[in-house]
Amino acid sequence: MIPSLFVSHGAPTLPFDDCPARDFLRGLPATFEKPRGIVIASAHWETDAPFANRVAVNDTIHDFYGFPEPLYRLRYAAPGSADLSARVAALTGAGFDDKRGLDHGAWVPLMLMYPDADIPVVQIAVQPFAGVAHHIALGRALAPLREEGVLVMGSGSFVHNLRLLDRRGLNAPEPQWSKDFSDWMDARLVARDDAALNHYRAHAPNAAEAHPEEEHLLPLFVAYGAGGAATHIHQSTTFGALRMDAYAFA
Repeated sequence: MIPSLFVSHGAPTLPFDDCPARDFLRGLPATFEKPRGIVIASAHWETDAPFANRVAVNDTIHDFYGFPEPLYRLRYAAPGSADLSARVAALTGAGFDDKRGLDHGAWVPLMLMYPDADIPVVQIAVQPFAGVAHHIALGRALAPLREEGVLVMGSGSFVHNLRLLDRRGLNAPEPQWSKDFSDWMDARLVARDDAALNHYRAHAPNAAEAHPEEEHLLPLFVAYGAGGAATHIHQSTTFGALRMDAYAFA
């Protein structure tokens, strides 16, 4: 059975950036069977209640500004699936968005993993004010899809504070506060400590520095809820404290 996955998508320029996270994502699909569909929760679609997109072909949303012009020419026209969207709605009670395509939280990692764009993709939203337990429950509701050959993914960032990035370059050193937060999170994920994770903002060191807002961590909890035992399958940073970690939940 395909594990659920959490990946960190980093900056929109990741397809062009020579860094370990890009190479990791390119090699990731070789570690499990090709899915018949993908359901991906992205940090960049926020709603008050669960939603799934329902389109014939996914548009490529360039939801950023100020980047090099070639980035805006990238397209990832993965097909949608009305049947898979309906299945997501049946499992979660999600509503439908019949216009939205894939934002860069979805298409950046998927472009690296499945460049042929030949797998149906349904994107789901996160609810930034609903908390950790809500997103774990959302993942658990989606868990049956794994038995149906569907990859359940979360795409966000293990550490995400744009104000504290080291703009000197991709390979800038990671600060200790980022390491301490990440080590705490890793231990609780591996232990499957729901109680600690539900209250990570109160207990994890430097939680407010690591995530001033929660939207980039919430997809992790969707993947966590959809799977079982956690395996830390990638660890790296870009720009110092933009952690690019990934997890598989078998």
